[in-house]
Amino acid sequence: MKLQISTSLALYSVLEFAANSENQKSAADIAAKYGVSPHHLAKVLRELVRAGIIESTRGVGGGYRFRGDAKRLTLMDVIELFEDIGDHAARNGQPGASTDVGRALGVVLGEIDEIAKATFRSITVGTMLKLIERQSGRPDRKAQVPRKKARRV
Repeated sequence: MKLQISTSLALYSVLEFAANSENQKSAADIAAKYGVSPHHLAKVLRELVRAGIIESTRGVGGGYRFRGDAKRLTLMDVIELFEDIGDHAARNGQPGASTDVGRALGVVLGEIDEIAKATFRSITVGTMLKLIERQSGRPDRKAQVPRKKARRV
């Protein structure tokens, strides 16, 4: 499953906002960080606001803030806002799609897409934030030192 640029921008943005949910971030900051057009990002952010995933505040000191539940919001919830993830009838317009080989290949590609969708449905924003923290080498903010259990004698 190949994601459109808008979808990638939406995922980057949601993860940026969720990582610092107590603070607002400007669209310009996100656009600069990822080297994208602020105009294109603004369209993506409007869709995320409409979906209730983020909220916006106008004016001086305004920006965007995460509004969703990081433990429940999945990557697929965001992807579905921007992708047509229905069945792949569009492949029928490709050369050879109506041949035996083309149909067989379509079945395999359809199965791969279903596996990708299931994976995206199983990964929450919270899980991604933990992965990002592990990869950055920063300790998890919510991680606690494990306590030793008292032994019963």
